[in-house]
Amino acid sequence: MATGITNCLRVIRNAWHFYHASGLVIKVVCGAFSIVLLTP
Repeated sequence: MATGITNCLRVIRNAWHFYHASGLVIKVVCGAFSIVLLTP
């Protein structure tokens, strides 16, 4: 039973890290894109 809980927590933690990493990538890409738009 404990291994099932540990596996579930690991999946949740991985999903959380993936969510944060993808959010960071989107922020960086949007920031770079807006800089390109602002520079003449």
